[in-house]
Amino acid sequence: MHTVAVLALDHVVAADLATPIEVFGRARLADGRSPYRILVCAATPQVAGGAFTLIAPHGLAALREADTIVVPGCSEQAGPPAPEVLDALRAAAAAGTRIASICAGAFTLAAAGLLDGLSATTHWAAAHRLAQRFPLVDVRPDVLYVDNGQILTSAGAAAGLDLCLHIIRRDFGSAVAADSARLSVMPLEREGGQAQFIVHAQPPVPQGSLLEPVLSWIEENLAQEVTLAEMALRSGMSERTFSRRFREQTGTTPLQWLLRARVRRAQFLLENTDHGVERVAAQAGFGSATAFRERFKRVVGVTPQSYRSSFRTNAS
Repeated sequence: MHTVAVLALDHVVAADLATPIEVFGRARLADGRSPYRILVCAATPQVAGGAFTLIAPHGLAALREADTIVVPGCSEQAGPPAPEVLDALRAAAAAGTRIASICAGAFTLAAAGLLDGLSATTHWAAAHRLAQRFPLVDVRPDVLYVDNGQILTSAGAAAGLDLCLHIIRRDFGSAVAADSARLSVMPLEREGGQAQFIVHAQPPVPQGSLLEPVLSWIEENLAQEVTLAEMALRSGMSERTFSRRFREQTGTTPLQWLLRARVRRAQFLLENTDHGVERVAAQAGFGSATAFRERFKRVVGVTPQSYRSSFRTNAS
């Protein structure tokens, strides 16, 4: 039997904690046996969870029994992870234990150094903070989950379900994963590369940043041709310095930001107007409707028409 240890830290997010317990706990093999044993572990006997207090049945020593450790996210009230928690995760990783995070749990893995040099994801609203705080991590805010083999991370909310189903599929095959998906009323087909749908919320930039004027200019000129050279010129920096400063402050490159800004504009137009795809493509700065469709699907994970069907508001 495969042992899954779910690590509960103070200010744990209830949904993130419950997801692996429920999904792995309800999984069944073809003969009806349960393939997973679930251990809820904590550094202290009691864990504060906001509206509840959790009495953890296992301490950190139980992590040594685990084949997989899942680290749920914690709310913003949580302080930095305790040194003994980070040491226990490092020891588990060194022993070859598979370790996964849900949502902001990626911050705990990053604090332990387990994401250095790897791609990782977290909730889209926290992705920029993860990138700024841990520059050795390749943060990918536009995917549901990232599987690096031993270390896995997922985005927020339902993406934790996607990651757990993915792990079940890795462990016991598609049939067992599909049965678990039905129990969770989730589609098994949502792959990790599918974008988190909330792309059109612009990542914040520190107030007073030298980038604020150029980013405002980009947003105002998305329908025009915008080059790296022009962005750097408007910032008063060389292209090399501008690119370095841009990544330091936003966690991404200028051209990636520009592309995502255009996708955000397209999302807004698809949600709030009746404009055809060709007009949306032009207003968002894509060279053609074909290029727009290809880029949009690559970033968001669905076609513009599908996105509009799902998120269209009653714009007049």
